[in-house]
Amino acid sequence: MIRIVTDSTCDLPSSIVERLQITVLPLYINIGEKAYLDGVDMSRQTFYQKLPTFETHPTTAAPGPDVFQQVYNQLAAEGATEILSIHIAESLSATVNIARVAAKEKTAVPVTVLDSGQLSLGMGFMVQTAAQAAARGAAMTEILALLAEQGARTHVFAIIDTLTYLRRSGRMNGVVAGIGSILKIKPLLKMHQGEATSERVRTLNNAYQRMVALLESVRPIETAALVHTHSPARAETLQQLAAHLLPDTKTTSVDITPVLGAHLGPNAVGFVCLTAR
Repeated sequence: MIRIVTDSTCDLPSSIVERLQITVLPLYINIGEKAYLDGVDMSRQTFYQKLPTFETHPTTAAPGPDVFQQVYNQLAAEGATEILSIHIAESLSATVNIARVAAKEKTAVPVTVLDSGQLSLGMGFMVQTAAQAAARGAAMTEILALLAEQGARTHVFAIIDTLTYLRRSGRMNGVVAGIGSILKIKPLLKMHQGEATSERVRTLNNAYQRMVALLESVRPIETAALVHTHSPARAETLQQLAAHLLPDTKTTSVDITPVLGAHLGPNAVGFVCLTAR
C-alpha cells in the first residue's frame, strides 16, 4: 500500500485529506519569538486579520528531517509498503530538500520524494490525484507518470495587492525585482512547472482583465479553483468575470494557508487551473 505525504501549503480541504488518508505535515509560522504550526495553532481568519499589525514580519520554516522520518516510519508501522512525499516547489521553499534528506536516511519502507513544481492547490490537486491512484492500487511508477503529465497542465495565476510582504520575506526576489514600486501597480504572479514569473499591471481592474486573458490562453479548462488570502469578495469578483471560461462544476474557493499568505500579503487572489488533455 502506497501512502501519500505532503505539507500544509497544499491547501486541500480537510474532508479530502481525511477521505484519502493523506498525511499533511504542518510547516511553521514564526511571529516574533513564537512558532505556530500552520493550520493547527492559529486559524486562517485570525492570521489574516492580524497580519498587517504584527510588530515583526512573520517568517516561515519547514520541520527538520527528523520530523519527516518520524512520519515515514509511523506510516510504515500502520502498513504502508511505500511512501510518496510531495512538496511545495523547490524554487519557493527548502521543504522538499529536507524531505529528501530524511528519505536518504534509513526508513522502514522506500520513500520517493517529489518536487511538485507548484504551490497551494496547484500542488493540492497533484496530491489528490496521487492519493486516488494509490487507493486503487496503482504502482509508484504509474503514479509518478500521472503527476508528471498533470504538472505540465497545471497553472497558477495570482494578483498581489502589494509587494510589501514579498519584499519583507525575501522570497521570490528575482521574480519581483523588475516590478518596481510604482503607485497603483498590481503585480501578477504566475507559476508553472517550478518556474515563477511576474508581470506589472496597472490598477486592480486591469489585473482582473489580465487574469481572464491568462485563463483564456490555457483553455479548455478541466478543473479550476479560486485561491485568496482571506479576500472572498475579490475571489467572487474574479469568478464572475471568468465564469464563461470555467468548467460547469462549482468552482472551489479556498483561503491560502498562512505559510504562503505571510509572503503574499492580504487581498491576494488568483486561480489554480488544470488544462484539459
